[in-house]
Amino acid sequence: MDNKPRPWQLILLIALICGAAVGAMVWFRSRTLTPAASLRRMPMEDALVLWIDFAALRGDGLLQLLDGAKAGQDPEYQTFVRQTRFDYMHDLDSAMVSFAPTGNFFLVKGRFDWKSLRNYVEQVDGACLNSLCRVNGSGPDRRISFFPVHRDLMAMAASPDGWAAQRLSTARPGPDPPVPNAPVWLAFPGSLLKSNKNLPDGARPFARSMENALSVTISFAPEGDRLAARLDVRSNSDREAAAAAAQLTEATQLLRSWLARENLKPNPADLSGVLAAGIFHAEGAHVAGVWPIAREFIQNLLGSQ
Repeated sequence: MDNKPRPWQLILLIALICGAAVGAMVWFRSRTLTPAASLRRMPMEDALVLWIDFAALRGDGLLQLLDGAKAGQDPEYQTFVRQTRFDYMHDLDSAMVSFAPTGNFFLVKGRFDWKSLRNYVEQVDGACLNSLCRVNGSGPDRRISFFPVHRDLMAMAASPDGWAAQRLSTARPGPDPPVPNAPVWLAFPGSLLKSNKNLPDGARPFARSMENALSVTISFAPEGDRLAARLDVRSNSDREAAAAAAQLTEATQLLRSWLARENLKPNPADLSGVLAAGIFHAEGAHVAGVWPIAREFIQNLLGSQ
């Protein structure tokens, strides 16, 4: 019996291998990074990481709160929209941002006109090398670099390093970290709160109670006709978590007492009203808390009308 492969069998085998390779490439380029997988690409040391699911906010009708914000009215932004055909109100689906000491890093999912983006870079005296584009930012120490991770996913950085976006091309080894199931959340090490000069006076006692935490995560999600900010503080021990929960509760009670002495009621449209409504408790080495947030507070925060 002749077991030698016939020419047509070899051709079929090669066609199957090529088809599988093309299919794998299409799958790789089209797959979507989850928030947890995106987090593994982000600089994390001494960084504040922000996640926003614009598609979810758009579906809940919350994205319209941004429509009157300054970003949408800025002439430079409007020029960018016209020349690149990209408008965050309609084309942006999600964004993860790491505000790190070495720069700001972005993984942005949406609908991009890559040809228009490259043309825009050339018009403002930037340059593209293969898929990586670079352009001057608003200052001499601010270089913007970006490249397509997938057709609908952009990696971008604003940093003194003009090649900084390349740091987002690979993920750190290990399993995906846990992330909140919420359309908006931010995470940072407690040590960032030790330099709290830019915080409002009323928020500083709350910051001091968390400045020794391993990590602080605050997630924002709709609850009925308002939002809720949920706090998760990861402490070094159960004892530290219990102490932090007690300090947060004490800071809340002191704020309520001060408002009462001043014959004031907590106003849900400003920060005092949000902070005065907080509730906290310890769960092992974690502190859990919640602040209810009225839509009026978001509108005031963004300067919307």
